[in-house]
Amino acid sequence: MFEIKKICCIGAGYVGGPTCSVIAHMCPEIRVTVVDVNESRINAWNSPTLPIYEPGLKEVVESCRGKNLFFSTNIDDAIKEADLVFISVLSNPEFLAEGTAIKDLKNPDRVLIGGDETPEGQRAVQALCAVYEHWVPREKILTTNTWSSELSKLAANAFLAQRISSINSISALCEATGADIEEVATAIGMDQRIGNKFLKASVGFGGSCFQKDVLNLVYLCEALNLPEVARYWQQVIDMNDYQRRRFASRIIDSLFNTVTDKKIAILGFAFKKDTGDTRESSSIYISKYLMDEGAHLHIYDPKVPREQIVVDLSHPGVSEDDQVARLVTISKDPYEACDGAHAVVICTEWDMFKELDYERIHKKMLKPAFIFDGRRVLDGLHNELQTIGFQIETIGKKVSSKRIPYAPSGEIPKFSLQDLPNKKPRV
Repeated sequence: MFEIKKICCIGAGYVGGPTCSVIAHMCPEIRVTVVDVNESRINAWNSPTLPIYEPGLKEVVESCRGKNLFFSTNIDDAIKEADLVFISVLSNPEFLAEGTAIKDLKNPDRVLIGGDETPEGQRAVQALCAVYEHWVPREKILTTNTWSSELSKLAANAFLAQRISSINSISALCEATGADIEEVATAIGMDQRIGNKFLKASVGFGGSCFQKDVLNLVYLCEALNLPEVARYWQQVIDMNDYQRRRFASRIIDSLFNTVTDKKIAILGFAFKKDTGDTRESSSIYISKYLMDEGAHLHIYDPKVPREQIVVDLSHPGVSEDDQVARLVTISKDPYEACDGAHAVVICTEWDMFKELDYERIHKKMLKPAFIFDGRRVLDGLHNELQTIGFQIETIGKKVSSKRIPYAPSGEIPKFSLQDLPNKKPRV
């Protein structure tokens, strides 16, 4: 069997960087070169400050960088010298979750390798299997044809996104009836046929994979003349959009039907905790809806750089003209963001938000002071927060027994829950 001694990975992003770093770490006899056209990104991989944040990644990179792990912009030479080129030779889809990517790579549920059903294709499949067998049990390495491999990736993410949209749809019903979505999720999750994973109601899913893969599935179904299947999976995206708009509408409704010129603290901008990735983050959409209503946003995230937040919010589909310059301030800590705010909106489930000094925050906020918990991170603190004086609003549960009354203006809101955000071009 052909033995792989040199690997080239094209793309030094959230997948290529961590994946090939772990391969180099686990296979010290294999030389792994990660290449990218982005010189600044490659320079970052070769520096003490990596371009992405992922728990455990820095230690893995530093253990083998310069030994058998290299980052380069010399793409042509790396391809010529490689025994195997990731992305362009085989179908080897990743099933990583950001925030736990290193753990997922070192101890995967499965490794999926797809290849052509030709002698050459099967030799390539077996050669890549031999690489993973350095640390993954053979029974966890699945080999399929290329189509099965690629569809497995799309279907896996579509099923996970579907579960999130399903529980989020029930969260709206819970708020209308007085049920608690956490209690409902626990009850149905104990059913072994269903299980308890991905039943956490929130302001909506984000990240680079879920929406992209579901929309790819929709596009594929449309292209293959399966309109009913396409509509089914499109509804998963539509429900996610609805959940975001519903949460933004609830903020505006609670703040006496207007947020114009009001200061709102946004805590968390990454799409989930333990990552600096903001792609398709619900925070972007919540910020957009509030900016459209004239709110002044003060945003804090412990891992997302100021420049990234500004770039995301300055996208033509998110803001117009000088909206970001006029309405957005990036804060250096959560207390600064909350100082003088009318409301605190939690959009990312960073653990640190459970440990903030909320009495200190309340003293500096305008009254009545509101907290909108879009991630259910403060569930155990509701009584304490209400005693301090906060009005609490959260996903899938009625918390505040005494809502401060307001008189609706009768004006038509500037956005409707029925109007979904513009779809991005499908790949």
